Formats: sequence, C-alpha cells, structure tokens
Amino acid sequence: MGFSRPRKKSYSEEQLYEYAVNALARRMRTVAELKRMMRARVEDAESDYGQTLIELVIRRLKDHGYLNDSQYAASFSSLRRDNQKFGRMRVVTDLKAKGVHADLIDNAVDAAFEGVNEEKQAREFLRKKRLERPNDHQQAARIFRQLVRAGFRTKTILTILKNWNVDEDMLMALDSESES
Repeated sequence: MGFSRPRKKSYSEEQLYEYAVNALARRMRTVAELKRMMRARVEDAESDYGQTLIELVIRRLKDHGYLNDSQYAASFSSLRRDNQKFGRMRVVTDLKAKGVHADLIDNAVDAAFEGVNEEKQAREFLRKKRLERPNDHQQAARIFRQLVRAGFRTKTILTILKNWNVDEDMLMALDSESES
C-alpha cells in the first residue's frame, strides 16, 4: 500500500513556516528539498503567490539560521566520509542529487577530503563491507564495481587490486570497461 500525496490547501505564511521548521527538526534538508516539500503542500505552487510564499518562508528560515546549504554540504560530506567511508565522487554525486549548488559542493568536499588518503579510505570501505581478497575474476569484477559505486577513482581501485595480486589481464579489462 502506497502513501497518498498530501492534500494541497491554502497555507498562510505562518502555517507554511511552521511546517518547514517541523520538517527541518526531523532532519537537515537543503533549500531545494524544502522547496519541493512545500510545493507539494501549497495549493497554487506554480502561481506567483505560491512561489512568493515559498520564497518568503525560505528567506525567513535562512535569516533565523535554520537553513544553510553550505553547512549542510559540509556536514553531509564529513558524515559520508567518516561513517559510510565513501569516496569523493560519490559524495559529490549525492550532494548534486540533493540540489546543492556546484560551488558549495566543491568547497565542502574539498574541505572534507583534505588530507584524506583515497587508497586508505577505499581499504576502510572494503573492511566495512567485509570484502576480502578476490579468488577469481568474477569476485574481482564485483569488488571493482562496488568501489566505483562508492566513489573511488579507477587508479586507486586498480592499485588495491594489484596489491591483491589480481591477474594483469583482468585489471586491463576492468580498466577498459570503466572508461567506456
């Protein structure tokens, strides 16, 4: 059974502000995420009135310090690096999907991954996922794909697999597969 969409109704600025504060109390959100949530609630979200109402609430939240995309990007980057052990590219992709501006992403990710050894991060990711030295080509390819999805560069992945004495032909095949 799916969830029904929220009913659109006439919200005053105060009611929409209260809804937004409650949404932010549950978890941090980006400006884009919050706008999308409010658009689903406002009756005439596409009209000038609806857009102005949403912008007023967003401005008010920013003025009170409840909504800040740069702080969001910084904490999101650090959490993804430390908790999930993801690589730089995965964090960038996730932030783009959340609607964070490219400049803020670059600054936050650069700060979060400053001084981080990517190979060590990838090895920690493998340890966290309990992935061990591959026994055959199929396992090596699976580990390669998992590390790519986790946001690590091909060069780093190939270095790890070389240290595990994976067949050189297999490494070349994986490298050419990733380029296409």
